[in-house]
Formats: sequence, C-alpha cells, structure tokens
Amino acid sequence: MKTVIQKAEDKMKKTVSVLSANYAEIRAGRANPAVLNHITVDYYGAPTPVNQLAAVSVSEARVLVIQPWDGSVCSAIEKAIQKSDLGVNPQSDGKLIRLTFPPLSEERRRDLAKDISKMAEESKVAVRSIRRDAIEKIKALKKTGEITEDDQKQGEKKTQDLTDKYCKEIDQIAEAKRAEIMEI
Repeated sequence: MKTVIQKAEDKMKKTVSVLSANYAEIRAGRANPAVLNHITVDYYGAPTPVNQLAAVSVSEARVLVIQPWDGSVCSAIEKAIQKSDLGVNPQSDGKLIRLTFPPLSEERRRDLAKDISKMAEESKVAVRSIRRDAIEKIKALKKTGEITEDDQKQGEKKTQDLTDKYCKEIDQIAEAKRAEIMEI
C-alpha cells in the first residue's frame, strides 16, 4: 500500500512541476529566458533548442540578450524567433540578438490570467485522476486480502490528504503567476 501512495505522490509532484514549467514559458511583460524553451533552430540538420546554441541572459527588465557561441547560427536563431508565436521582433548586430518585450495590454493580461486559471484547473483534474487510480489500487489490495479494512481507510485518507496538499500548491502557484501577469 505504501508503494501505491508513494507512486501517487510522485505523479502529483510531477504534475505540479510540469505546471510550473509551463507557467515559466508564459511571458509576463518582462524578460524571462524560459520563453525560448520551445524554440528550436536547425543546426547542422538537427533541431536544437536556442539555449543549447547560445548564452541567454536578461540585460534589463524587458530585454533578453542571446549570444550564440557559433556566430554562423545567429541568423538562424533570429529566423526561428520570428517564426515562433513569441510576438517579439529580434534585433541583431551579427553577434548578439536582443529581444525587447513590450508591456502587455490590459486585454492580453486578462487573457493570460484566464489561460493560467485553465492550466491550473487541468493540473488539479490530473491530480484528482491520480487520486482515483491510487484509491482503486488500494481497494483492489483490500479485495485480494493483502490489506485490512482499516489499512484501506487509512490509505484512502492519506491519498486524499496528498490530493488536497497538491491542489492547494497548484492554487498558490497559479495565484502567484496571475499576480505577476496583472502587475503593471
């Protein structure tokens, strides 16, 4: 039974970490290197993430600087950023690429806040699904006689406690990201 609960907790932790990673990619009007995570560049025939081809740093609150290690790939990085849905036009001097993020409009902020809430709800649904699977496994253990009824009740309570804990954590992460987005 402990392995069932441990596996459920591991899956719940992973759900929360995936949500945090997805939130990091949402641009909040300030420069964040994570917005480049999903952008790949064709580098010698292989799709390669930008952060593996260049040093990415934040020079000012709204400016991201990309410094390729191989100067020949600078224009390819620039084209990949233009093709992406980032909504930022790169400025290049041949050695460095600068991305200046404009402030978000009020309407765009509200849309992003809705997206954040939707992502949080999807994560909570995933956590509840993990709970359901764990409880079903615990009930199956009871049916086969591997655990007692008291153990079953205790296991179900622990699983529910984990679910509550991770749903609360998801709410806190979502609220922090919403506050960051709505900040002017």
